[in-house]
Amino acid sequence: MDTRKAVANRIVELCKARNITPNALSYRAAVPQSTIKSILNDESLNPGIVTIKKLCDGLEISLSDFFNTDVFSNLEQELT
Repeated sequence: MDTRKAVANRIVELCKARNITPNALSYRAAVPQSTIKSILNDESLNPGIVTIKKLCDGLEISLSDFFNTDVFSNLEQELT
């Protein structure tokens, strides 16, 4: 799994755990729905850390909570 897919999967996982939709997250995080859609549909080449931080704020978690999963710990280094 690559980093972009890991980010998208984590967002979906966290939304499900909180019983909210990506659209609701958009409102809570003040991130455009189109931005979240592009991340979830693997259209975003680089979901920036500022965007991920806003999403974390909307989910009421820290950045370290977002990335503290086996999926991110086991990602291969991307050199491209």
